[in-house]
Amino acid sequence: MRLSKRGEYGLRAMIVLAEPVEQNAMPVVQIKEIAQREQISAKFLEQILLALKNAGLLHSKMGVGGGYYLARSSSEITLGQIFRVLDGPVAPIKCVSQMSYEPCGCPDEQTCGLRLVMGDVRNAIAGILDNTSLADVTKRQSAVRKKLGIK
Repeated sequence: MRLSKRGEYGLRAMIVLAEPVEQNAMPVVQIKEIAQREQISAKFLEQILLALKNAGLLHSKMGVGGGYYLARSSSEITLGQIFRVLDGPVAPIKCVSQMSYEPCGCPDEQTCGLRLVMGDVRNAIAGILDNTSLADVTKRQSAVRKKLGIK
C-alpha cells in the first residue's frame, strides 16, 4: 500500500468538494479553484477527477458555472473508496489483498508469518480508511481550524 501523488491529490480534492456540503449546500466547484487552493496541477487534477467521476463518486456540470460536485452525501463516501479508485488495493502485499489477491511464493501461505502480519496491517489500514467518511474528515478539519482560530 502506497499513497501516490494521484491518491493524495484526489483525497485532498474530494475533501475540498465535501466542505461546502457540510454547510447544507451542494455547489459545483471548478477544477481551477481546487487546483489553486490545493496547489495541484489543473491538468493532473482533471485526470484524477475524471477517474473519480467514472467510478461514480463525482458528477460534473458542463458550461458556465460548471465543475464537479459529490455524487453522494459526504457521509456516504469513504476515504477507502477514493483510495481504491486512485491507487488500487490497500494491501501491502498481494497475497493478503481482498480485491486483487495473487498467491505469493512462500511454501505455506496459510502459516506464513509475513503474510499473517501483513494481513493485520491491511486490516488496520482498511479499517481506518473504510470507516472514515469525507464528512468525518471535514468535521475534524473544522474543529482543528476553530481551535486554532482559522477560518
